[in-house]
Amino acid sequence: MSREGNSVLEMHHAGAGDKTMAEDQREDLLTVREVAKRLRVDDTTVRRWIKSGALEAITLPHRGKRQAYRIKRSTLDALLNATLPE
Repeated sequence: MSREGNSVLEMHHAGAGDKTMAEDQREDLLTVREVAKRLRVDDTTVRRWIKSGALEAITLPHRGKRQAYRIKRSTLDALLNATLPE
């Protein structure tokens, strides 16, 4: 088995309280629906913002009726902080 295989096994067998890098990355990504709920808009609005380039998102492989996206939590936080009046 290669070194990569060993590290994958180590990550897989991490204790219940241990967070792996993959879990940290997953937690930092939000779905279109999660972003829509936080911004109190419709999912379609978030998708429109992504397609127009107003909201940066990661495009996932297409597997269904709609294209899947993930938005970084830091991107959403930056958007919220930029739009809040001071």
